[in-house]
Amino acid sequence: MPRPKGLIIAIDGPAGSGKSTTARLLAHRLGYLYIDTGAMYRAAALAVMRRGIDPGDRTAVAGAVERVTIDLEPSARGVRVFLDGEDVSDEIRTPEVTRSASAVSEVPRVRELLVAAQQRLGGAGGVVLEGRDIGTVVFPEADLKIYLIADLPVRARRRQAELAARGRTMDVIGVERELEERDARDSGRTHSPLCRAEDAVEVDTTGLTIEEQVAKVEELAHERLK
Repeated sequence: MPRPKGLIIAIDGPAGSGKSTTARLLAHRLGYLYIDTGAMYRAAALAVMRRGIDPGDRTAVAGAVERVTIDLEPSARGVRVFLDGEDVSDEIRTPEVTRSASAVSEVPRVRELLVAAQQRLGGAGGVVLEGRDIGTVVFPEADLKIYLIADLPVRARRRQAELAARGRTMDVIGVERELEERDARDSGRTHSPLCRAEDAVEVDTTGLTIEEQVAKVEELAHERLK
């Protein structure tokens, strides 16, 4: 049976591979809801940081996340993120929150809570979700699964540009080192590791422009719709 609102499109891949931009623009073109799952984990990490909790204390982390409300709202930039009603869209993009989010996302209870929220948001279809376990854990039955990859130096330059746009300066070698560490944590964790779903279409964005990578994924989406 066709979904009442359209396809469920899952876009996974490592940091800097182009997931967020591709998912946001694709959702806009298709008239779908864009769900930035990484932003939800970042908001959870921010809640943990604000309470002064050690990200390694899994019991305390889980308890903190159980007591907060994380909401997403469509915006001209793609999505706004709210933590207990407060717009934290910019605050969750700092390097400090990024590092904490990686540890917080390893807590099974946190993933359980946020995966359930993501499934509620996207279950009816007409959504583009991006993250690291969408096609394998959140929506293994997704209508279209995309796995984006790109060479590490390219991903580092992209992330460096994102930070610069937010007024944060970081040398590309440092960014590359952080991405390597993030890749290792995300791929090596026991619960919901970063990996490509067997039926995902792999798209290498190393030499592609934003327009080219979005057009490629949009073409695949239209094929599924037919």
